[in-house]
Amino acid sequence: MDTPVNKYEEGQVLLINKPLNWTSFDVIQKLRNILRIKKIGHAGTLDPLATGLLIICTGKFTKRINEFMAQEKEYTGTFTLGATTPTYDLESEPENFKPVDDISDTAIQEATKKFSGEILQVPPAHSAIKMGGTRVYELARQGKEVIMEPRKVTIKEFAITRIDPVANGLRVVHFKVVCTTGTYIRSLAKDFGDALGCGAFLSSLCRTRIGTYSNEDAMTPESFREKINKEL
Repeated sequence: MDTPVNKYEEGQVLLINKPLNWTSFDVIQKLRNILRIKKIGHAGTLDPLATGLLIICTGKFTKRINEFMAQEKEYTGTFTLGATTPTYDLESEPENFKPVDDISDTAIQEATKKFSGEILQVPPAHSAIKMGGTRVYELARQGKEVIMEPRKVTIKEFAITRIDPVANGLRVVHFKVVCTTGTYIRSLAKDFGDALGCGAFLSSLCRTRIGTYSNEDAMTPESFREKINKEL
């Protein structure tokens, strides 16, 4: 008789909604402890401050990880205009404050057009890309200069869905992005702020879709644990 653990050891594709402040590896460790299996991995990292869809593969389905990673991604979130951060998100403190009162809603909407289609994007120095065998964020944290080469990515859709009023000298804009794999939304935030001349950083991010898989169908790690407990 098959048990839940047998099923997951054999191979399953799981949709997990990553909680805020968890690393993608935290999710893997949690599920590994729940299922007590070794062969498990995810198809595409999310930063700790991002939430949303992680595709988790177990057993024989770990062979499909690269296939899932190559699929189109959809994100929603917010950029904060009027400052920058060294990491391009809230992992570091805002700095380089500039006024945003004179930046119109029209200018914000128009700036999206500069990032439509195939573009060259420089990945953040604080990223998991390896350089000489070392993660570049480790080099950046050591204060070493990291020069990242631009990469081609494709932005299939970039829409500003809401623009909040100026508050405390900053302005939050809400967005939706559909893009190819390898796109850094943090870098898009930085470049978007440069285009407007006021600076910007990524202040929230949720991955809502990978290919045909939606975060609406995903479980939290806790709800997955409860599901497994009921099956046992």
